[in-house]
Amino acid sequence: MPSAPPLSVLQVIPALDAGGAERTAIDVARAVVASGGRAWIATKGGRLHGEAEATGAKMILGPFDSKNPLIIWRNAKTLADAIVNHGIDIVHARSRAPAWSAYRAARRTKAKYVATYHGIYNAKSAPKRWYNSIMARADAVIANSTFTADHVRAEHKVAEIKLHVIPRGIDIKAFTPENVSADRIEAIRKAWSLRPGKPVLVLPNRLTRWKGQLTFIEALAKLPHKDFEAVMVGDAQQRDSYVEELVAAVDRHGLSQNVRIPGHCSDMPAAFMAADVIVTPSIEPEAFGRVAVEAQAMGRPLIASDLGAQAETVADGVTGFLFKAGDAEALANLIVKALALTPEQRHAMQAKARERVLKSYTVDAMCTATLDVYAKLIAATR
Repeated sequence: MPSAPPLSVLQVIPALDAGGAERTAIDVARAVVASGGRAWIATKGGRLHGEAEATGAKMILGPFDSKNPLIIWRNAKTLADAIVNHGIDIVHARSRAPAWSAYRAARRTKAKYVATYHGIYNAKSAPKRWYNSIMARADAVIANSTFTADHVRAEHKVAEIKLHVIPRGIDIKAFTPENVSADRIEAIRKAWSLRPGKPVLVLPNRLTRWKGQLTFIEALAKLPHKDFEAVMVGDAQQRDSYVEELVAAVDRHGLSQNVRIPGHCSDMPAAFMAADVIVTPSIEPEAFGRVAVEAQAMGRPLIASDLGAQAETVADGVTGFLFKAGDAEALANLIVKALALTPEQRHAMQAKARERVLKSYTVDAMCTATLDVYAKLIAATR
Protein backbone atom coordinates (compact mmCIF):
# COMPACT_ATOMS: atom_id res chain seq x y z
CA MET A 1 0.00 0.00 0.00
CA PRO A 2 1.10 3.68 -0.30
CA SER A 3 3.96 4.58 2.08
CA ALA A 4 3.06 8.21 2.79
CA PRO A 5 3.29 9.36 6.45
CA PRO A 6 0.06 8.99 8.43
CA LEU A 7 -2.30 11.87 7.75
CA SER A 8 -5.84 12.89 8.63
CA VAL A 9 -7.79 13.54 5.43
CA LEU A 10 -11.32 14.88 4.97
CA GLN A 11 -12.81 14.38 1.51
CA VAL A 12 -15.90 16.37 0.52
CA ILE A 13 -18.25 15.09 -2.18
CA PRO A 14 -21.92 15.92 -2.88
CA ALA A 15 -23.29 12.38 -2.65
CA LEU A 16 -22.18 8.75 -2.67
CA ASP A 17 -24.09 7.35 -5.62
CA ALA A 18 -22.47 5.39 -8.45
CA GLY A 19 -19.82 7.36 -10.34
CA GLY A 20 -16.11 7.87 -10.87
CA ALA A 21 -15.70 10.64 -8.31
CA GLU A 22 -17.51 8.62 -5.65
CA ARG A 23 -15.45 5.51 -6.33
CA THR A 24 -12.26 7.54 -6.21
CA ALA A 25 -13.20 9.04 -2.85
CA ILE A 26 -13.78 5.56 -1.43
CA ASP A 27 -10.52 4.21 -2.86
CA VAL A 28 -8.51 7.10 -1.43
CA ALA A 29 -10.20 6.80 1.97
CA ARG A 30 -9.26 3.12 2.04
CA ALA A 31 -5.65 3.97 1.14
CA VAL A 32 -5.42 6.67 3.82
CA VAL A 33 -6.59 4.23 6.49
CA ALA A 34 -4.32 1.46 5.19
CA SER A 35 -1.33 3.81 5.41
CA GLY A 36 -2.02 4.38 9.12
CA GLY A 37 -3.90 7.63 8.67
CA ARG A 38 -7.45 8.67 9.46
CA ALA A 39 -10.12 9.36 6.87
CA TRP A 40 -13.40 11.27 6.84
CA ILE A 41 -15.92 11.76 4.04
CA ALA A 42 -18.39 14.67 4.16
CA THR A 43 -21.39 13.90 1.95
CA LYS A 44 -25.14 13.77 1.62
CA GLY A 45 -24.83 9.97 1.52
CA GLY A 46 -26.20 7.57 -1.05
CA ARG A 47 -26.00 4.08 -2.48
CA LEU A 48 -22.27 3.67 -1.67
CA HIS A 49 -22.53 4.88 1.94
CA GLY A 50 -21.99 1.41 3.42
CA GLU A 51 -19.04 0.69 1.17
CA ALA A 52 -17.46 4.00 2.18
CA GLU A 53 -17.87 3.23 5.88
CA ALA A 54 -16.37 -0.22 5.36
CA THR A 55 -13.05 1.42 4.44
CA GLY A 56 -12.73 2.65 8.02
CA ALA A 57 -13.60 6.22 7.08
CA LYS A 58 -15.85 8.27 9.37
CA MET A 59 -18.86 9.88 7.73
CA ILE A 60 -20.01 13.48 8.15
CA LEU A 61 -23.53 13.64 6.74
CA GLY A 62 -25.09 16.88 5.57
CA PRO A 63 -26.44 18.78 2.55
CA PHE A 64 -23.09 18.89 0.78
CA ASP A 65 -24.85 18.59 -2.58
CA SER A 66 -26.53 21.98 -2.15
CA LYS A 67 -25.70 25.02 -4.28
CA ASN A 68 -27.63 27.35 -1.97
CA PRO A 69 -25.15 30.03 -0.77
CA LEU A 70 -26.52 29.97 2.78
CA ILE A 71 -26.19 26.20 3.03
CA ILE A 72 -22.69 26.33 1.51
CA TRP A 73 -21.80 28.84 4.25
CA ARG A 74 -23.20 26.53 6.93
CA ASN A 75 -21.39 23.56 5.44
CA ALA A 76 -18.14 25.51 5.70
CA LYS A 77 -18.67 25.87 9.45
CA THR A 78 -19.44 22.15 9.75
CA LEU A 79 -16.22 21.31 7.95
CA ALA A 80 -14.16 23.83 9.92
CA ASP A 81 -15.45 22.38 13.19
CA ALA A 82 -14.53 18.87 12.01
CA ILE A 83 -11.05 20.00 10.98
CA VAL A 84 -10.41 21.55 14.40
CA ASN A 85 -12.03 18.79 16.46
CA HIS A 86 -10.28 15.92 14.67
CA GLY A 87 -6.94 17.52 13.80
CA ILE A 88 -7.48 17.12 10.07
CA ASP A 89 -4.49 17.96 7.85
CA ILE A 90 -6.04 17.89 4.37
CA VAL A 91 -9.51 18.83 3.10
CA HIS A 92 -10.03 17.44 -0.41
CA ALA A 93 -12.97 18.64 -2.53
CA ARG A 94 -14.29 16.59 -5.44
CA SER A 95 -16.98 18.93 -6.81
CA ARG A 96 -17.54 22.66 -7.14
CA ALA A 97 -20.37 23.45 -4.70
CA PRO A 98 -18.78 21.62 -1.75
CA ALA A 99 -15.41 23.01 -2.84
CA TRP A 100 -16.59 26.47 -1.78
CA SER A 101 -17.31 25.09 1.69
CA ALA A 102 -14.01 23.20 1.77
CA TYR A 103 -12.06 26.28 0.68
CA ARG A 104 -13.55 28.49 3.39
CA ALA A 105 -13.07 25.81 6.05
CA ALA A 106 -9.44 25.26 5.07
CA ARG A 107 -8.65 28.98 5.14
CA ARG A 108 -10.26 29.36 8.57
CA THR A 109 -8.26 26.49 10.04
CA LYS A 110 -4.99 26.49 8.07
CA ALA A 111 -5.65 22.97 6.77
CA LYS A 112 -4.36 22.31 3.27
CA TYR A 113 -6.97 22.46 0.51
CA VAL A 114 -6.85 19.99 -2.41
CA ALA A 115 -9.31 19.84 -5.32
CA THR A 116 -9.76 17.18 -7.98
CA TYR A 117 -11.25 17.93 -11.39
CA HIS A 118 -13.40 14.89 -12.16
CA GLY A 119 -15.12 16.71 -15.00
CA ILE A 120 -14.75 19.50 -17.51
CA TYR A 121 -16.45 22.60 -16.17
CA ASN A 122 -17.24 24.75 -19.18
CA ALA A 123 -17.98 28.43 -18.62
CA LYS A 124 -19.89 30.62 -21.08
CA SER A 125 -19.94 33.67 -18.82
CA ALA A 126 -17.67 35.47 -16.36
CA PRO A 127 -19.84 34.57 -13.32
CA LYS A 128 -19.73 30.87 -14.22
CA ARG A 129 -15.96 31.01 -14.73
CA TRP A 130 -15.63 32.62 -11.31
CA TYR A 131 -17.82 29.91 -9.77
CA ASN A 132 -15.68 27.20 -11.40
CA SER A 133 -12.44 28.85 -10.27
CA ILE A 134 -12.86 27.60 -6.71
CA MET A 135 -11.32 24.31 -7.82
CA ALA A 136 -8.24 26.08 -9.18
CA ARG A 137 -7.67 27.98 -5.92
CA ALA A 138 -6.52 24.82 -4.16
CA ASP A 139 -3.04 24.36 -2.74
CA ALA A 140 -2.85 21.31 -5.02
CA VAL A 141 -5.04 20.78 -8.09
CA ILE A 142 -5.47 17.21 -9.34
CA ALA A 143 -6.65 16.51 -12.90
CA ASN A 144 -7.88 13.03 -13.76
CA SER A 145 -6.34 13.06 -17.26
CA THR A 146 -3.98 15.05 -19.45
CA PHE A 147 -7.05 16.28 -21.33
CA THR A 148 -8.51 17.68 -18.10
CA ALA A 149 -5.18 19.23 -17.11
CA ASP A 150 -4.97 21.04 -20.45
CA HIS A 151 -8.47 22.42 -19.85
CA VAL A 152 -7.54 23.65 -16.36
CA ARG A 153 -4.44 25.38 -17.71
CA ALA A 154 -6.41 27.10 -20.45
CA GLU A 155 -9.29 28.20 -18.21
CA HIS A 156 -7.54 29.19 -14.99
CA LYS A 157 -3.80 29.55 -15.70
CA VAL A 158 -2.97 27.28 -12.76
CA ALA A 159 0.72 27.26 -11.83
CA GLU A 160 2.41 24.08 -13.02
CA ILE A 161 3.84 23.44 -9.56
CA LYS A 162 0.28 23.10 -8.22
CA LEU A 163 -1.13 20.94 -11.03
CA HIS A 164 -0.91 17.14 -10.86
CA VAL A 165 -2.19 14.63 -13.42
CA ILE A 166 -3.41 11.52 -11.58
CA PRO A 167 -5.52 9.27 -13.83
CA ARG A 168 -8.47 7.49 -12.30
CA GLY A 169 -7.52 3.99 -11.20
CA ILE A 170 -9.71 0.92 -11.42
CA ASP A 171 -9.86 -2.11 -9.14
CA ILE A 172 -7.75 -4.46 -11.19
CA LYS A 173 -8.68 -7.47 -9.05
CA ALA A 174 -12.40 -6.92 -9.61
CA PHE A 175 -11.91 -6.15 -13.30
CA THR A 176 -10.04 -9.33 -14.23
CA PRO A 177 -11.85 -11.76 -16.54
CA GLU A 178 -10.65 -14.85 -14.68
CA ASN A 179 -12.16 -13.54 -11.44
CA VAL A 180 -15.71 -13.46 -12.81
CA SER A 181 -17.51 -16.77 -12.39
CA ALA A 182 -19.79 -18.33 -14.98
CA ASP A 183 -22.64 -18.12 -12.46
CA ARG A 184 -22.28 -14.34 -12.21
CA ILE A 185 -22.32 -13.97 -15.98
CA GLU A 186 -25.38 -16.20 -16.26
CA ALA A 187 -27.14 -14.15 -13.57
CA ILE A 188 -26.62 -11.03 -15.68
CA ARG A 189 -27.89 -12.76 -18.81
CA LYS A 190 -31.04 -13.84 -16.98
CA ALA A 191 -31.58 -10.40 -15.45
CA TRP A 192 -31.37 -8.86 -18.91
CA SER A 193 -33.45 -11.62 -20.58
CA LEU A 194 -30.77 -12.16 -23.23
CA ARG A 195 -31.57 -14.65 -25.94
CA PRO A 196 -28.97 -17.42 -26.36
CA GLY A 197 -26.70 -17.42 -29.38
CA LYS A 198 -27.05 -13.70 -30.12
CA PRO A 199 -24.08 -11.28 -30.04
CA VAL A 200 -24.43 -8.84 -27.15
CA LEU A 201 -23.63 -5.12 -27.47
CA VAL A 202 -23.46 -3.19 -24.20
CA LEU A 203 -23.40 0.56 -23.55
CA PRO A 204 -22.58 0.81 -19.81
CA ASN A 205 -23.10 4.38 -18.65
CA ARG A 206 -25.64 6.42 -16.76
CA LEU A 207 -28.63 7.42 -18.82
CA THR A 208 -27.98 11.03 -19.73
CA ARG A 209 -28.01 12.62 -23.17
CA TRP A 210 -24.31 13.39 -23.50
CA LYS A 211 -23.38 9.74 -22.98
CA GLY A 212 -24.59 9.12 -26.54
CA GLN A 213 -27.36 6.55 -26.16
CA LEU A 214 -29.30 8.09 -29.07
CA THR A 215 -26.26 7.77 -31.35
CA PHE A 216 -26.01 4.13 -30.29
CA ILE A 217 -29.64 3.49 -31.20
CA GLU A 218 -29.13 5.15 -34.60
CA ALA A 219 -26.09 2.94 -35.20
CA LEU A 220 -28.04 -0.19 -34.28
CA ALA A 221 -30.68 0.76 -36.84
CA LYS A 222 -27.97 0.90 -39.52
CA LEU A 223 -26.60 -2.60 -38.87
CA PRO A 224 -27.13 -4.94 -41.84
CA HIS A 225 -28.72 -7.62 -39.65
CA LYS A 226 -30.91 -7.36 -36.56
CA ASP A 227 -29.57 -10.60 -35.11
CA PHE A 228 -28.19 -9.05 -31.90
CA GLU A 229 -28.99 -8.05 -28.33
CA ALA A 230 -28.19 -4.49 -27.21
CA VAL A 231 -28.19 -3.32 -23.60
CA MET A 232 -28.01 0.27 -22.35
CA VAL A 233 -27.22 -0.35 -18.70
CA GLY A 234 -26.94 2.46 -16.16
CA ASP A 235 -28.76 4.58 -13.63
CA ALA A 236 -31.28 7.05 -15.06
CA GLN A 237 -30.92 9.25 -11.95
CA GLN A 238 -34.56 10.33 -12.26
CA ARG A 239 -34.23 11.38 -15.90
CA ASP A 240 -37.54 9.74 -16.72
CA SER A 241 -38.25 11.92 -19.74
CA TYR A 242 -34.92 10.95 -21.31
CA VAL A 243 -35.63 7.26 -20.74
CA GLU A 244 -39.00 7.75 -22.46
CA GLU A 245 -37.19 9.41 -25.36
CA LEU A 246 -34.83 6.42 -25.64
CA VAL A 247 -37.73 3.96 -25.62
CA ALA A 248 -39.48 5.99 -28.32
CA ALA A 249 -36.33 5.98 -30.47
CA VAL A 250 -35.99 2.22 -30.04
CA ASP A 251 -39.62 1.70 -31.09
CA ARG A 252 -39.33 4.11 -34.01
CA HIS A 253 -36.42 2.11 -35.43
CA GLY A 254 -38.16 -1.23 -34.91
CA LEU A 255 -35.65 -2.40 -32.31
CA SER A 256 -37.92 -3.19 -29.37
CA GLN A 257 -37.07 -6.90 -29.58
CA ASN A 258 -33.34 -6.16 -29.58
CA VAL A 259 -32.75 -3.42 -27.02
CA ARG A 260 -32.84 -3.64 -23.22
CA ILE A 261 -32.73 -0.73 -20.74
CA PRO A 262 -32.43 -2.56 -17.40
CA GLY A 263 -31.31 0.32 -15.16
CA HIS A 264 -28.53 0.16 -12.58
CA CYS A 265 -26.28 -2.90 -12.42
CA SER A 266 -24.41 -3.79 -9.22
CA ASP A 267 -22.05 -6.31 -10.88
CA MET A 268 -20.34 -4.47 -13.70
CA PRO A 269 -17.44 -6.94 -14.15
CA ALA A 270 -20.01 -9.64 -14.93
CA ALA A 271 -21.90 -7.21 -17.17
CA PHE A 272 -18.73 -6.64 -19.19
CA MET A 273 -18.16 -10.39 -19.47
CA ALA A 274 -21.70 -10.88 -20.75
CA ALA A 275 -20.89 -8.53 -23.64
CA ASP A 276 -19.29 -9.30 -26.99
CA VAL A 277 -18.66 -5.60 -27.66
CA ILE A 278 -18.63 -2.57 -25.35
CA VAL A 279 -19.62 0.85 -26.74
CA THR A 280 -18.98 4.25 -25.12
CA PRO A 281 -20.32 6.79 -27.66
CA SER A 282 -20.21 10.00 -25.59
CA ILE A 283 -21.06 13.11 -27.61
CA GLU A 284 -19.30 15.48 -25.21
CA PRO A 285 -15.71 15.09 -23.97
CA GLU A 286 -15.04 12.57 -21.23
CA ALA A 287 -12.80 14.06 -18.57
CA PHE A 288 -11.51 10.53 -17.95
CA GLY A 289 -13.97 7.89 -19.13
CA ARG A 290 -13.76 5.11 -16.54
CA VAL A 291 -15.94 2.71 -18.54
CA ALA A 292 -13.50 2.67 -21.46
CA VAL A 293 -10.67 1.70 -19.13
CA GLU A 294 -12.73 -0.97 -17.36
CA ALA A 295 -13.70 -2.48 -20.71
CA GLN A 296 -10.04 -2.71 -21.70
CA ALA A 297 -9.17 -4.32 -18.36
CA MET A 298 -11.83 -6.96 -19.03
CA GLY A 299 -10.46 -7.58 -22.52
CA ARG A 300 -13.73 -6.79 -24.27
CA PRO A 301 -13.63 -5.30 -27.78
CA LEU A 302 -14.26 -1.59 -27.17
CA ILE A 303 -15.64 1.12 -29.44
CA ALA A 304 -15.33 4.66 -28.07
CA SER A 305 -15.95 8.15 -29.40
CA ASP A 306 -12.81 10.19 -29.95
CA LEU A 307 -13.57 13.07 -27.59
CA GLY A 308 -11.69 14.02 -24.45
CA ALA A 309 -9.66 11.51 -22.50
CA GLN A 310 -11.04 8.49 -24.37
CA ALA A 311 -8.65 9.43 -27.18
CA GLU A 312 -5.94 9.27 -24.50
CA THR A 313 -6.89 5.99 -22.80
CA VAL A 314 -7.75 3.99 -25.94
CA ALA A 315 -5.07 3.16 -28.52
CA ASP A 316 -7.06 3.14 -31.75
CA GLY A 317 -6.84 -0.19 -33.54
CA VAL A 318 -4.61 -1.63 -30.81
CA THR A 319 -6.61 -1.73 -27.56
CA GLY A 320 -9.96 -0.69 -29.04
CA PHE A 321 -11.53 1.41 -31.78
CA LEU A 322 -12.23 5.15 -31.92
CA PHE A 323 -14.86 6.90 -34.04
CA LYS A 324 -15.95 10.48 -34.60
CA ALA A 325 -18.42 11.43 -31.88
CA GLY A 326 -22.03 11.52 -33.07
CA ASP A 327 -21.30 9.63 -36.31
CA ALA A 328 -23.79 6.75 -36.18
CA GLU A 329 -22.67 5.40 -39.56
CA ALA A 330 -19.05 5.13 -38.40
CA LEU A 331 -20.16 3.50 -35.16
CA ALA A 332 -22.26 0.94 -37.03
CA ASN A 333 -19.31 0.07 -39.27
CA LEU A 334 -17.06 -0.47 -36.26
CA ILE A 335 -19.66 -2.67 -34.55
CA VAL A 336 -19.64 -4.89 -37.64
CA LYS A 337 -15.82 -4.88 -37.60
CA ALA A 338 -15.60 -5.72 -33.89
CA LEU A 339 -18.06 -8.59 -34.19
CA ALA A 340 -16.04 -9.98 -37.11
CA LEU A 341 -12.73 -10.14 -35.21
CA THR A 342 -11.14 -13.58 -35.27
CA PRO A 343 -10.31 -15.27 -31.95
CA GLU A 344 -6.64 -14.49 -32.60
CA GLN A 345 -7.38 -10.81 -33.21
CA ARG A 346 -9.55 -10.59 -30.10
CA HIS A 347 -6.84 -12.22 -28.00
CA ALA A 348 -4.16 -9.83 -29.28
CA MET A 349 -6.34 -6.80 -28.58
CA GLN A 350 -7.23 -8.16 -25.13
CA ALA A 351 -3.56 -8.61 -24.21
CA LYS A 352 -2.58 -5.11 -25.34
CA ALA A 353 -5.56 -3.53 -23.59
CA ARG A 354 -4.90 -5.32 -20.31
CA GLU A 355 -1.22 -4.36 -20.47
CA ARG A 356 -2.15 -0.70 -21.01
CA VAL A 357 -4.45 -0.66 -17.98
CA LEU A 358 -1.94 -2.38 -15.69
CA LYS A 359 0.70 0.15 -16.68
CA SER A 360 -1.29 3.34 -16.18
CA TYR A 361 -4.74 2.96 -14.63
CA THR A 362 -4.72 0.98 -11.37
CA VAL A 363 -6.18 2.01 -8.01
CA ASP A 364 -2.82 1.45 -6.31
CA ALA A 365 -1.06 3.83 -8.71
CA MET A 366 -3.78 6.46 -8.26
CA CYS A 367 -3.76 6.22 -4.46
CA THR A 368 0.03 6.24 -4.21
CA ALA A 369 0.18 9.42 -6.30
CA THR A 370 -2.64 11.08 -4.33
CA LEU A 371 -1.12 10.32 -0.93
CA ASP A 372 2.20 11.61 -2.25
CA VAL A 373 0.53 14.95 -3.09
CA TYR A 374 -0.89 15.08 0.45
CA ALA A 375 2.46 14.26 2.05
CA LYS A 376 4.37 16.87 0.06
CA LEU A 377 1.85 19.58 0.97
CA ILE A 378 2.21 18.83 4.67
CA ALA A 379 6.00 18.42 4.50
CA ALA A 380 6.29 21.89 2.98
CA THR A 381 4.71 23.42 6.10
CA ARG A 382 6.62 21.45 8.73
